[in-house]
Amino acid sequence: MFKILVVEDNKNLLVLMRSRLEQSGYEVLLAENGQEALRVLESFQVDLIISDIMMPHMDGFELIESLREANLNMPILIVTAKEGFEDKERGFRLGTDDYMVKPIDMNEMILRVAALLRRAQINNEHKIVIGEVVLDYNTLTVSGPNFLVELPKKEFLLLFKLLSYPKQIFTREQLMSEIWGMDSDSDERTVDGHIKKLRKKFEERPEFKIVTIRGLGYKAVKMIDG
Repeated sequence: MFKILVVEDNKNLLVLMRSRLEQSGYEVLLAENGQEALRVLESFQVDLIISDIMMPHMDGFELIESLREANLNMPILIVTAKEGFEDKERGFRLGTDDYMVKPIDMNEMILRVAALLRRAQINNEHKIVIGEVVLDYNTLTVSGPNFLVELPKKEFLLLFKLLSYPKQIFTREQLMSEIWGMDSDSDERTVDGHIKKLRKKFEERPEFKIVTIRGLGYKAVKMIDG
């Protein structure tokens, strides 16, 4: 079960967010400011943090900066009333992964949390091995006997995602959300274009193939045991 830390000084919102997250199957830890959050993190390993910005003692910006300086790389979702571009820019520069402006839609929050956790899972799995072919996340390469292909990051993440869940069908919307982010200006045709490039690069490889599921999206099939 994924463990989520919610850092928020509005107690009513804190309870509401906790309830909605628990309904979605997450274990939830609570803190009312950045200092409390750091104390919680001394005792628990968390998979994702949802944090307000304006809080007493240590605000959300200071919390994010402390976490990133300590090389703690769990996804961070900012939820705040500060909607100015300068605040968003500062949050992203410090290391937040996503940003929501209050009042928030709880269902959208759940979608964003799920997308962030899936992307983090991609980032934490460093290699996929299929027969003699190796997908290496650290170098964004696909390699095997007598060949080495270095992919653009989005192409690599797309292929890595599909091969992480062979035979599972992903809609274009899911892939856009997880690889490009929910706020991307790109449309779903971007996924089609990247799939076309991947097929061309690996059409001669017998280890796997990408299958179009008409009207739905795509899946990857491993042709040999990995």
